Amino acid sequence: MRLRQSLPLLVAAALAGPAALLPTPALAASTATVAAPAPAATASTAKAPAAPKPFGAEIAAPNSSEELGRTAAPLPAELLGQALQPTGTAVQTTPHPKSPASAKHALTAQAPAAAGCAPSDFGSRSGADLASFVQAATTDCVKTLFNVTGTDAANVFKQSQMLAVAKAFQAQAGSYNGDNSANLLQLVLFLRAGYYVQSNNASTVGPYDATLTAAVKSGLDAFFATAHRTDVSDANGAVLSEVLILTDSAELQAQYLNVYQQILKSYGNGYNAFPKMVNAVNSVLWAPLWRANWNPAYVSAVTADPSVVTTLANFTQAHKDLLTTPNAFLTVNAGNDLARAAGDGAAVEAVAKPLIKQVLDSTPISGAVGKLYVYTAYNANQFDNAQCSYYGTCDLSGKLTAAVLPNTLVCDNRTIRTEDLTPAELATVCASLRGEDTFFHNMVKDPGAIPGQYGKTITLAVFANRDDYLTYSWAIYNNSTDNGGQTVMDVTDPNNKPVSVMYKKSYDDGFPANVWNLNHEYTHYLDNIYDMKGNFSTEISVPDIWWIEGVAEYESYSYRGTTDTQAMAEAATHRYKLSTVFQNTYANSDTVRTYPWGYLAVRYMLEKHPADVQNMLGHFRTGDYQGGYAVYNGLGTSYDADFDTWLNACAAGACYADGPTALFTQAVNGGTVTLTDKSVETNSQASLASWHWTFGDGSSSDERNPVHTYAAAGTYTVALTVTDSAGKTAATPASVTVTTGGSATLPTCTDPRTDALGQNCSRPDQARTAGSLDYFYVYLPAGTSTLKVSTSGGTGNAALYYNADTWASPSAFTASSTNPGTTQTLTVTNPAAGYRYVSLYATTDFAGVTVSTQF
Repeated sequence: MRLRQSLPLLVAAALAGPAALLPTPALAASTATVAAPAPAATASTAKAPAAPKPFGAEIAAPNSSEELGRTAAPLPAELLGQALQPTGTAVQTTPHPKSPASAKHALTAQAPAAAGCAPSDFGSRSGADLASFVQAATTDCVKTLFNVTGTDAANVFKQSQMLAVAKAFQAQAGSYNGDNSANLLQLVLFLRAGYYVQSNNASTVGPYDATLTAAVKSGLDAFFATAHRTDVSDANGAVLSEVLILTDSAELQAQYLNVYQQILKSYGNGYNAFPKMVNAVNSVLWAPLWRANWNPAYVSAVTADPSVVTTLANFTQAHKDLLTTPNAFLTVNAGNDLARAAGDGAAVEAVAKPLIKQVLDSTPISGAVGKLYVYTAYNANQFDNAQCSYYGTCDLSGKLTAAVLPNTLVCDNRTIRTEDLTPAELATVCASLRGEDTFFHNMVKDPGAIPGQYGKTITLAVFANRDDYLTYSWAIYNNSTDNGGQTVMDVTDPNNKPVSVMYKKSYDDGFPANVWNLNHEYTHYLDNIYDMKGNFSTEISVPDIWWIEGVAEYESYSYRGTTDTQAMAEAATHRYKLSTVFQNTYANSDTVRTYPWGYLAVRYMLEKHPADVQNMLGHFRTGDYQGGYAVYNGLGTSYDADFDTWLNACAAGACYADGPTALFTQAVNGGTVTLTDKSVETNSQASLASWHWTFGDGSSSDERNPVHTYAAAGTYTVALTVTDSAGKTAATPASVTVTTGGSATLPTCTDPRTDALGQNCSRPDQARTAGSLDYFYVYLPAGTSTLKVSTSGGTGNAALYYNADTWASPSAFTASSTNPGTTQTLTVTNPAAGYRYVSLYATTDFAGVTVSTQF
């Protein structure tokens, strides 16, 4: 799947779903909080599968950059159409493995644990002593317990421990005052962690019985009986959300249907000023009302009183206005749950059917509200498939395709389906793909298609923009969407029909008809047919990502005759040895190591050691991936020195494409950016003749060195297209951040580790309780002249600390900013290259704070 551009481009969209924790790469935006069963033949005869596991901790979502992805097999139905969460948040759904020492980070892979927060500190206590210790801990400390395993899991979460905390929760819940001043939330988090850990370590932790269930229920009853649990405030929302999820973790959903309905009926647009209260409403939708359908007691309760189904339908219809806002997930999740309920048996289906049809009939398929139709229709098909004719969804993928990808061109063995490409643009795309075949075969020198594999025809689906790609592509093509396009195929499946899904950029990206990643994705298809025997999991059974993604990058740029400017910039840094890049996997490599360095490795090997490449591919083509890996792994470090020398020449211009290369620098002063053209013409008698700039705010310029002033602070995509006297063009985009009108809104840092900062990026929505620390690190390249660290937004008081050598804290810092509130700034001049450390200290509770780094 296509990654990479030099932009720190946009992260997950509003519908980004929960993703796995590190070190696993970010999952698809449509990937799930739970695993759904296969669709039932009929609602009344479906056999209830085992309930999914309880949810883990709510965390900051790993940044699912639109550049992140890969070629892959289609996602199964159970990983699509899932309940959603707000942008930037996720829920842990699998145990978090202990991270190994990172190659990027010289110290421990995790931020230092606070004193008294080791599993043994909990496991060595019992009874009232344990409950008191839990309440005295920070919420961040308690959240670490979601990841305990083995002996620690048994010591911390055996039933006697859970009972002690449940009794404390029961004793204190009745006096809840609308916030966490009494540290009730820590007890709730401990109980949630226990259910989660026990579900994943049942043989170690031991069983939980009705005694624990009764104790937890008593606490929940006491909590929901308090007046303050209905407070519309962020303070209440933070606690209420976790309590609602606890009802789900304890499998007590059937007992609280009235509570769920009260929360949904109470929601109004006044809640939108309180994001944590909005999240509490959403907790009803994505936790109990989604997962509970696998609980027979819940299904029986809804069968006896299906009023919750009507409540969901009313909520969906009443809040369609949210579909064009960041809170669209509320309405979509209500539609999800409504459609899911239809699979709960004939009695519930009878109530749900007309309500689902009403939602579908009153919701356009395309446009800003289309996501509600897509998710509701998908889940109606998934869980009430026998009624698809009634719903009009029997061929949902075909219906969606006809509505949003109406334009088709058959280009030999390729069918191009698009949303808005003109006939001329379709012809341009077809011509580009036809020429790419020959280029690929000349490059890899394959003997023909690998025998016995399927998929000799391919569909290329092109959406008009990223929003439409996120809304529709997964439901049509079963692809993941936390990426800039994806090639979905399984050459071992005779029924699989390969598809490359992609979308157009709003600015010139140098691809034919502005179809981003067109040639990269098509290379994945060709590589699968001619070079890689077996399905995707077989292909990546060895560290060969340097080839899979590197060859797609190399062909994309070389075939189009354009310069990979990010790869050239990376070559100058000498960041990785060739022997290191050879060990690339999707788990150990960020986008820079995967894409520009994959490009450099493939280009070097094709230019300098083509026999090694042919030897490797000879093994890959027979399915001998261990043998192919042995070819380059056996080289050890023998090519490292020559590769390093080659990088110098490459960065100096030897790897520039013939013709123009668009390059520029930027200087920002407040809201004004001064852009200086640095474009070059290589190996050509032509000369640069014209320049065209787009500034990302709807304006443009044809000056060579324009100065542009933005009306508002923010990060914009500036793209330069240069044309030489021979008529050849080249384009390069980059992000520009301006500060007019207040603090700059820097893009979210793209490193999957949420404690990693980066160049000109930010980590939003940071929160800590009084006395605790929020730790970060940042890698500074050689030559960094100034590091600026700042915090802004949110509520409370957060002090900022910096340390050049170890984790920063109020007792270990070399620079600090300790103004009242959350607005802090510190600047470090001429810092040495390497890892440096930043922390936010909670002088009082703080929440919603953004920490940013600029250098």
